Amino acid sequence: MSDDLKDEHAPDQNEAKEAESERAEGAVEGDYEALVRLLKENEELKDKALRAAADMENLRRRTARDIQDARAYGITNFARDMLLVADDLRRALDAIPAEAKASDDAGFKALIEGVEITERSMLAALERHGVKKLDPKGQKFDPNFHQAMFEVPNADVPAGMVIEVVQPGYSIGERVLRPAMVGVSKGGPRQDAPVKSDQAAEESVGEPANDA
Repeated sequence: MSDDLKDEHAPDQNEAKEAESERAEGAVEGDYEALVRLLKENEELKDKALRAAADMENLRRRTARDIQDARAYGITNFARDMLLVADDLRRALDAIPAEAKASDDAGFKALIEGVEITERSMLAALERHGVKKLDPKGQKFDPNFHQAMFEVPNADVPAGMVIEVVQPGYSIGERVLRPAMVGVSKGGPRQDAPVKSDQAAEESVGEPANDA
């Protein structure tokens, strides 16, 4: 009788063990999936953190560059306006006849000297703020800094050289505030291996003529 009872309960016990084993396996599988999910979320968070750090570094660099540019070029418009005033002072000085300059009129000489001092002081003040004069006579023509007004045939000078400055130019930092207006040579020998700016210069002022 007892043996029959044992046989009757044996399948129930086996089923219980199997169910418990399945629950254990399911729990392990669930824990594994949760771990995988957490690891994935951790990688995503790490990636977001790295991206955020990179964005902050790029923002810091852009801000530093903007601040530097603001310091270097913040007076650009003001400096350009002051150059117009300096041009007027120079034109006024150039318009004075030579005999007037050589006269013995002390008052007139003092006036001329005052205008000259004002011009020098203005240009010196601009230079202290990064504005530099461009006087490229004898240099290669560079369309980035010079504006060709005319060509001068001269077989003794290499083509594409600045041989006359009509109006000096000015730069501020690494930028052109006003290009120098110049006369450029043509008809002379080409220079070997011209740089890019020289090639652009020849395109701006024309190819050297052989019949000059």
